[in-house]
Amino acid sequence: MDHLDYDHVSHSSPDGMHDVSGVNVYPTPITLGEHVNIIYDGLLSRSGAQDVYLHAGFGFHDQWHGIKDLKMFRTGRGWEQTLQADDATRLNFCFKDGADHWDNNWGHNWSFEIHDGKQY
Repeated sequence: MDHLDYDHVSHSSPDGMHDVSGVNVYPTPITLGEHVNIIYDGLLSRSGAQDVYLHAGFGFHDQWHGIKDLKMFRTGRGWEQTLQADDATRLNFCFKDGADHWDNNWGHNWSFEIHDGKQY
């Protein structure tokens, strides 16, 4: 399996979108039950991938469960896919193309805490 990685700089914006050089996730923070949109315009996209898949699951970084490979849709912003945050742990994901090249954020994947929505 070939892994293509790139370094990233983290940015957050006041509009509820989290951007990590080529990866946008919104809304952030993620609340249990919400639909989460992930936009990818990273290395695989810039390398000419014809198909990109979101490889996503829930749980802690080394114990993913509910893993899905979802084909992403090409849009004017990059490759997009939406999924529901239906597990109260963490949303973890990375990307692969149709030739089985991976972008896994230098082996760290992308990971977001999912909040239960309670206000204290």
